[in-house]
Amino acid sequence: MNHIFDFFLDSYRNKEVYIIVIEAIILVTGIASVWYAKKENILVYPTGLVATVLAVYLLLKDGLFGDMMMNFYFSIMSIYGWWNWARTKNNEKVVQISRTNTREKIIGFVLCVLTMIITYIVYKVFGTEITISNYIDILTSGLFFTGMWYMAKKKIENWTLWIIADIITVPLYAYRGWGMLSFQYLIFTVLAIQAYFLWKKSLDKNPQTLLK
Repeated sequence: MNHIFDFFLDSYRNKEVYIIVIEAIILVTGIASVWYAKKENILVYPTGLVATVLAVYLLLKDGLFGDMMMNFYFSIMSIYGWWNWARTKNNEKVVQISRTNTREKIIGFVLCVLTMIITYIVYKVFGTEITISNYIDILTSGLFFTGMWYMAKKKIENWTLWIIADIITVPLYAYRGWGMLSFQYLIFTVLAIQAYFLWKKSLDKNPQTLLK
């Protein structure tokens, strides 16, 4: 057990205090954001915005361009999602939980592939040697990119993409020395699984919104 703690804590021994504090804030606000998303609470976006903006700074500083781009996109999509979830008509939410239709599946696939290509190009432009971990980063960037778009539209498939990408990201961040962020994504995985079944239960109660 001590070896596990040492693995996560060793990377922090030489880190500046302000970096550790920022990562801790990202941990707390990131978990809060996913918790609110699970509950279909609009606070998912302001809390998530704090986490993603700070993450952009840390990841850019560490040269992790794929993850940095992903969090920059999260920041933009948080603003869009905040607006979209807040819309009401006749005192009812305009955007309801639903499943993706064929068109949205195609758009999601295209977004995923384009994100992976752009992330690869960014690595090349910055002259970064692309290792196996970078290729994994490129893959998860595509999954997260599409997942965030689906979430802004309250599509249940967003949770499927989050679960897959979160599971991949846990060991990836641990390997890169971001222990708290790795732990964060472990919690994200659990919350995303719970959220999927919670949203599915909501869909089952309102079958008319399945392909809305």
